[in-house]
Amino acid sequence: MKETSFIEQNKEKWKKFQSLTSNQTSDPEEIADLYSDITDDLSYAQTFYSKRTVRVYLNQIAQGIHNLVHKQRKDSFKKLFTVWRVSIPLEIYRSRKNLLFALFIFLFWSIVGAISTHFNPDFPRMIMGDRYVEVTLRNIEKGDPLGIYHSGSQISMFLEITLNNITVSFYTFIAGILFTVGTHILIFNNSIMLGAFQYFFHLKGLLLASFLGIWIHGAFEISSIAIAGGAGITLGNGLLFPGSYTRLQSLQLSAKRGLKIMMSLVPFLIVAGFLESFVTHKYQELAEWSKWAIITISFAIIIFYYIIFPIVVARRFPELVHESNPPIKTYKNVFDLNKIRNFGQIFSDSFSFYRVHIGKIMRYNLVLTIPIIIAIVIFQDLTRYDELTHQYEYDWASQLSIIMGFGVESISDVVVTFLWTIILSIFTISILYHFKFQEEKASLKAFLPYMLQKLPATWLGLSFLFLILFYLPWYWMFLVLFIAPFFWLQASSIVLGEERFGKRFKNGFGYGTKNYGNVLLGISLMSLVLFIFAQPIACVLSYQEVNFMRTPIQEDLLDKLADFVKNVSRYYMADFMVPANIVRQIFYVLFILFTLPLFVIMMGFQFYTCQEQNLATGLKKQFSTFGKRKRYQETSLDFD
Repeated sequence: MKETSFIEQNKEKWKKFQSLTSNQTSDPEEIADLYSDITDDLSYAQTFYSKRTVRVYLNQIAQGIHNLVHKQRKDSFKKLFTVWRVSIPLEIYRSRKNLLFALFIFLFWSIVGAISTHFNPDFPRMIMGDRYVEVTLRNIEKGDPLGIYHSGSQISMFLEITLNNITVSFYTFIAGILFTVGTHILIFNNSIMLGAFQYFFHLKGLLLASFLGIWIHGAFEISSIAIAGGAGITLGNGLLFPGSYTRLQSLQLSAKRGLKIMMSLVPFLIVAGFLESFVTHKYQELAEWSKWAIITISFAIIIFYYIIFPIVVARRFPELVHESNPPIKTYKNVFDLNKIRNFGQIFSDSFSFYRVHIGKIMRYNLVLTIPIIIAIVIFQDLTRYDELTHQYEYDWASQLSIIMGFGVESISDVVVTFLWTIILSIFTISILYHFKFQEEKASLKAFLPYMLQKLPATWLGLSFLFLILFYLPWYWMFLVLFIAPFFWLQASSIVLGEERFGKRFKNGFGYGTKNYGNVLLGISLMSLVLFIFAQPIACVLSYQEVNFMRTPIQEDLLDKLADFVKNVSRYYMADFMVPANIVRQIFYVLFILFTLPLFVIMMGFQFYTCQEQNLATGLKKQFSTFGKRKRYQETSLDFD
């Protein structure tokens, strides 16, 4: 197209662009759309009229629109207000069935808790523990039935209670990822405890007193748990009912929806912590009418924001109620291995590679390693049964010691430890195998010969890491971070390298030594990610240093599930801790199986980066094809 024709065709649109730059009240969405158009025109002009004034003219307009877009978007307070006024209420409206269902099951189990206490007055002891009940009984005798709220300073109590409220609600939400089962269990735990607790006071003739004391803060706190349950069901439904999306895509969308609801709970949970610490703390000094007023106003706010207001917003913006979901990010399936990656690229590509290949990796191990793991765990549990009957200070360390033979108490532990080193070696090979055969479908027939060929050397390459992993006390593990880089790339060099065995073994040690800093940074950061991922099942504050209620300082999600299993098992067996510890073992093994690939994948990318730095394989390949492409395949960079 001639330049004059190009100008004539678009001049009216450009005039509109110019007028927008001087109009401070322009619609930001319209500006963003027009900015997209002007950049397309600018790109066209840069291609065909690079030395003409039209390119300069369009560039000036684009810069003006760009500045206006970003100026409009700086109005963060207005946008935040819109989120709370429109976006969150609409999300609550869309999830209304899940929220209503969560409320129904919360009320149902509360009634079950009350009925159970009616027929068995000792039921609260099973739910809340003997010590908690004994302390409450002593407080009742003193004429202060809710005296438990008087303990500790108000400031520290506020911080502790608020953190606990947010943690419980977050766990109730995130547990929905277990196909909503986890959310149902946590709702059951909290609601049956509430019903039993309230009926316990009824039996003592103190129902009204306990109601007016507990629900001062409970209106916000307990309502938040039920609402978090609805958000958790929304999250889990993304996995259960993916529709036209893949399960992972559906989970991403449902997680965003659930997080919006959870975001709305934070102010209410903070207020609940404040009321419990500063108002419930002095509930005996308050007038009756003030207690009723606080409870009524609190419930009115919850009902308004989570029931009435979402309906109002949905009727005001009906076109937004069934808003289409945003497009899902797509991932590349084939990764260029012969390139030098910086640390950020290694870290990012490790997660992308994990997402693409984890399904195939687990298919191999479902046949090769998982049956052996199950057999080992059953054998160890039978051999060391007595150890399963106890609750430990650090449950995760104790249970891993049992199933992996860390304690080395007998010959069987030595054999089990050796078998675990074989299992981890096979697991490592199955992960690194996909670097060489990225585009191949999972074929056990093709993988088995490869695995058998690489297994002895891989086991030898990992042997030092196995020694410190299995026999160094876990509380010294931070020292491993500074030793591991020297041996970290051994396995990837042995499995992925092309040289003779001696050379591959030497390269692994040499690459780790020369790139000690980057490898140490990678291990440290991935360990931090692992630590964060582990919090729902091995929270740092969940170690079993018991307080007067014999509960962890801060329960993690697995503590709650194990307690649920333990309480149910009390009715059927004397060694009720055994099923609870077995549940812990299952989660710890699954955690290892699904997080270990991240470390090995990062190991693979670090190896290829080191190899490229030393051998320049990718660069040599580019040189070999230089000038051989067809003209239409070349880019402007080829002619600079």
